[in-house]
Amino acid sequence: MFTNSDEAVINKKLPKELLLRIFSFLDVVTLCRCAQVSRSWNVLALDGSNWQRIDLFDFQRDIEGRVVENISKRCGGFLRKLSLRGCLGVGDSALRTFSQNCRNIELLSLNGCTKITDSEGCPLLEQLNISWCDQVTKDGVQALVRCCPGLKGLFLKGCTQLEDEALKHIGAHCPELVTLNLQTCSQITDEGLITICRGCHRLQSLCVSGCANITDAILHALGQNCPRLRILEVARCSQLTDVGFTTLARNCHELEKMDLEECVQITDGTLIQLSIHCPRLQVLSLSHCELITDDGIRHLGSGPCAHDRLEVIELDNCPLITDASLEHLKSCHSLDRIELYDCQQITRAGIKRLRTHLPNIKVHAYFAPVTPPPSVGGSRQRFCRCCVLL
Repeated sequence: MFTNSDEAVINKKLPKELLLRIFSFLDVVTLCRCAQVSRSWNVLALDGSNWQRIDLFDFQRDIEGRVVENISKRCGGFLRKLSLRGCLGVGDSALRTFSQNCRNIELLSLNGCTKITDSEGCPLLEQLNISWCDQVTKDGVQALVRCCPGLKGLFLKGCTQLEDEALKHIGAHCPELVTLNLQTCSQITDEGLITICRGCHRLQSLCVSGCANITDAILHALGQNCPRLRILEVARCSQLTDVGFTTLARNCHELEKMDLEECVQITDGTLIQLSIHCPRLQVLSLSHCELITDDGIRHLGSGPCAHDRLEVIELDNCPLITDASLEHLKSCHSLDRIELYDCQQITRAGIKRLRTHLPNIKVHAYFAPVTPPPSVGGSRQRFCRCCVLL
């Protein structure tokens, strides 16, 4: 049946339409292998209708630009989703040819394609990932958003050249935007982000972790303009305070995930507001929030999210947290994981009591082993101070 002859039985018995349907279930590697069986299979395997979704990350990471150009010419309008993450050899020339041929592209991932600078095209594009493409500037963002007004997801993590001017273009041209990741875009400030909030009212997920210049003005803008917000990641944004989070909590009642790691100014006041106004909260990171106490956890544990929603809480390096907090969380029946690294007042006994109420919970903590005094053991090596994982 499988020979180099185009007169093979399978080619005679099955119509082309049915063979194409079968080929549509094959992955990239298998399609390439089938293309080598015979001339007729080559035509079938490389038909553009079989190449609507392509992820080259698991196929070959040293892809050259000409390969992308050939794919775009062969697939044309059929191609909907393309991932080139980690393809370091792909540059602007290949993307220019791609944008001219694949006008129906909806999802494009260029994560780690460091040769990419500023490009435009693809008016139907809905999701773009150019994380760590650190040559992209405001000019590229401006061209992109003007040509792609239907963008719903934009991932710019690690695009360190971006400033507020780029964000102003996004806010002015992307009213459909739902997800925006600006992690470690360290040059952006309140001015640019406020424009985003005012222009993107459908925003549901925002990551600005590592953007140290932002202040409570962003939280006020989110509260006033983005009531559908579900995910907020503001780790290492040390200027944020209880005042801003109060406004946010009172207006964004659909919040499900919040990363507040190293928001060092927040206190129990933030937790009180979240416990009252955010009944859908599932994941909360408070690591290195050193002013949080047992009283804040008490309010969280008695709030509407506690019994059926709260799944993960991270309390690493919260020195004021004691076993009392674990007592307050024992009624959180959906709690799946709790992080307690370097919480010096948490004891093994407290964790054991928590597990009697939540037997399946994953507790991540450590306790430094006892170090004997120098007089004990003579010249023997002292016990190391490494952590003992529970």
